[in-house]
Amino acid sequence: MATDRASLSKVVSEKIRGQILAGRLKPGERLIEDRLSAELGVSRVPVREALRGLSMEGLVRLEPNRGASVTEVTPQLLAELVEVRTLLEALRQESTDGVLRTTSISPGFVSTELVDYLDDPEVRQQAQSRMQTLGIEPGAVARAVAFAIEQPDDVEIGDITVRPTRQN
Repeated sequence: MATDRASLSKVVSEKIRGQILAGRLKPGERLIEDRLSAELGVSRVPVREALRGLSMEGLVRLEPNRGASVTEVTPQLLAELVEVRTLLEALRQESTDGVLRTTSISPGFVSTELVDYLDDPEVRQQAQSRMQTLGIEPGAVARAVAFAIEQPDDVEIGDITVRPTRQN
């Protein structure tokens, strides 16, 4: 039941994300898997998967031997999250014949300012360097989204992978 677990992980992720963005979970606050599992009525597995995903979004910091904690939600981070979520919601709502369809876009390495929030200076420098070399501009991802949405009714796009033209 991998899809059930993935769906449950997504629900858990949405709930935790909502608590962070609403300020109920404060910057620096530790996110203890057992406590979150009990509060949300799920096992630790979907909580762990949700925290991993939220760390990739920049909302949660995962530290070895210390666990997860809430990162500071800056106006820049919030703006990026809102932009990405708006695009994804538009894709989720795509429907040509009354049947809801989902288009999945994997944008590869998107150029954002999220790397500026990495704590380790060496890791931050490496990430910034790779971002400058390989990062895809958000506008390119937006064009891919527009491409998927603008297709005629007799064309269905299930997945788009957006990759930089320059690769190491």
